Amino acid sequence: MNDGTSTRTDVLRASPPMFESRLLDALSRVHPIVPVLIFVPAIALLTAWSLERASALTTVAVFAGGYALWTLFEYWLHRIVFHFEPDNGIGARLHWIIHGVHHDHPNDPLRLVMPPAVSIPLGAAVFGILYLAFGRHYAPGVGAGFFMGYLAYDMCHYYLHHFRPRGPLGRMLRERHMRHHFQDDTKGFGISAPYWDEVFRTSPRARRTSQ
Repeated sequence: MNDGTSTRTDVLRASPPMFESRLLDALSRVHPIVPVLIFVPAIALLTAWSLERASALTTVAVFAGGYALWTLFEYWLHRIVFHFEPDNGIGARLHWIIHGVHHDHPNDPLRLVMPPAVSIPLGAAVFGILYLAFGRHYAPGVGAGFFMGYLAYDMCHYYLHHFRPRGPLGRMLRERHMRHHFQDDTKGFGISAPYWDEVFRTSPRARRTSQ
């Protein structure tokens, strides 16, 4: 029994190499502190930029809007992109690299946050779109809120896999996410923002059937 438990624990925790190249594989493994070191300074700079262009009240408002925008992005990215699962070929390979490896080995501590080689150019592209959409007065504040949402998501995701929350909110988030992993991966796409699962009817909660 102990041997079986140990083997399952090892499988859930240690993922195999993604790439034959040692360099590429090393770049795909990231310590969870890395997003904090990258995005906290970026959020601070964007907030300061916003305060130069707009009032403090406006900055707070667009920051909140950017955060709300992230929560929707998180839900649909997870649902549409991460869980688009071709059966074979390069599509299946890409799915495994992007998200499949996480479902096969969900407790690998070095594959729970996005690698900088992906997060930095993707973040730059997202900010470019926000700048085009909201203009120079509002885009910095929206971007700061959006990236704060991303950072909160990354840290929440790591926490739910490696800690056992004691508070009711943390326990609820962990239960929903574990249901997504181990019961039904077609539900529970909102990790830090589970309310979108309620809105879009993909809640992983057990539902009572009426008699």
